Amino acid sequence: MLIWISENPESQKIPGADLMKQKNSADWWRGAVIYQIYPRSFQDSNGDGIGDLKGIAQRLDYIASLGVDAVWLSPFFTSPMKDMGYDVSDYCDVDPLFGTLDDFDAVITKAHALGLKVMIDQVISHTSDQHPWFMESKASRHNDKSDWYVWANAKPAGDPPTNWQSVFGGSAWSWHSGRRQYYMHNFLASQPDLNFHNMDVQDAVINAARFWLERGVDGFRLDTVNYYVHDKRLRDNPGVDLAEGELPAVNPYGHQQHLFDKTRPENIAFLTRFRSLLDEFENRAAVGEVGDESRSLKTMAEYTSGGDRLHMCYSFDMLGPDFTPDHYRNCITNFAKAAEAFGDQYAWPCWAFSNHDVNRHMSRFGKDIADKTQLAKLAASLLLSLRGSICLYQGEELGLTEADIKFEDLTDPAAIAFWPDYKGRDGCRTPMPWDSEKPNAGFSDANRTWLPTPAEHIANAASTQINVDGSLFEHYKSFLAFRKQHQELLTGDIKFWRSGPHVLAFERISGDHKMLCLFNLSDKDVKWLIPEEAEIETIFVSGFKPEIGSRTVKLGPYQAFFGRLLT
Repeated sequence: MLIWISENPESQKIPGADLMKQKNSADWWRGAVIYQIYPRSFQDSNGDGIGDLKGIAQRLDYIASLGVDAVWLSPFFTSPMKDMGYDVSDYCDVDPLFGTLDDFDAVITKAHALGLKVMIDQVISHTSDQHPWFMESKASRHNDKSDWYVWANAKPAGDPPTNWQSVFGGSAWSWHSGRRQYYMHNFLASQPDLNFHNMDVQDAVINAARFWLERGVDGFRLDTVNYYVHDKRLRDNPGVDLAEGELPAVNPYGHQQHLFDKTRPENIAFLTRFRSLLDEFENRAAVGEVGDESRSLKTMAEYTSGGDRLHMCYSFDMLGPDFTPDHYRNCITNFAKAAEAFGDQYAWPCWAFSNHDVNRHMSRFGKDIADKTQLAKLAASLLLSLRGSICLYQGEELGLTEADIKFEDLTDPAAIAFWPDYKGRDGCRTPMPWDSEKPNAGFSDANRTWLPTPAEHIANAASTQINVDGSLFEHYKSFLAFRKQHQELLTGDIKFWRSGPHVLAFERISGDHKMLCLFNLSDKDVKWLIPEEAEIETIFVSGFKPEIGSRTVKLGPYQAFFGRLLT
């Protein structure tokens, strides 16, 4: 089937984007590509079946060879591991599962020697219930930390203080018999929320971040950054129709409009304080995770505007199943319009297709597609061509799909709570496959690893792709090099061309350099008509075979075209 697309040269330009400046060393994060490492699953160095810091150090050469700019390490801090490390009991130490502070320092040293920045998670909206702060806070209503967490009296009939829901299901309040009060937890009951209305709490988490900055980290990924501050008046959230998207439909959390349990205006003041801390050190940056349903793009823009808040934010807008030109065009333009509304053209997004919280994008996008490698090449090239910084998740450069985990092997509390209607996040957290000829694909020598290595991942192991012409790994590597050779792809403006339902067409612009990028997101052949006044010089990009006519570009299924615009 051949589809003709009537192309209108009239375009849609991002408001204010032409004011973007070239990067300098302090702006290394702008347009950077950040590789996320999930430590439990990356490399086991001691045979206990769990990845660790020494294992990460062993594999940093692999990451550097890809050509990324930075790594982001998911939590490795001391924790009872009720939520796989996102329940921290000591912000300033390494959990023995992952090693020691000396092992962390070795990761920093080697990464910097390889030219890689190191960013680490900061999970400061809540702690573990085993954290000494909470142990003291729950002991009585009258001690130095009694107000460090969100405590509230029951309603007259004994009901929780508000109707707020936990992301993991059920009320966001749990009763504590000792204090005879409820405490708030946006997530598990074992993850009590810190009270950011208390300045001592803000000081404490800022001091914890300072500890890591002084050890040489280059920045932070801030977990659930819009959850820090709650409504002091404890008002109920209004109800809405069940929201699809970020959370499974089985979760009642989506039945509320979350006006009072998160994204409170007082959060801005704390973000400004946190930015001031980063600015005390040279060339440091922070990326915030925004989970704000339909408001996410607006919140991203607000949190990165003004030059005195976060450097960049990402949301779940591109972490869902939608793989259409309209969706990506809307994400980029709506973020830019929101930034303009805040009077700031320099607000900066970070985009990702996969991470540790969602099904891998090769399964979301390619469920019924035979040539998954070609789809993966297109998806990678599209993501790396968007205006913004980029996060890649370990294994996506190998084309890993979502693993099907048996109930008895689950570790994710959300999966266990909502099984079988929601299978949780374990399927994207399985061990990294390094060598197809070794047990556990080279991840570990253990007889049993914390999650099993899926059989279907072994065929995609790094050993089967490195230095193999046409492999997905080599495509990521070559396109990352291509991206660095073109300033317009790093920090340039973006201008969208109107097109049909299957092609995403845009220009990236930096000064006199203009690149046309075309992506066929369908399984159909498409012809794109070159406007009469446009003069285009083809740029060969490995992995794609567009057919260039006198005034047409023909794209097969999941093919792309890149050209230098001369007029």
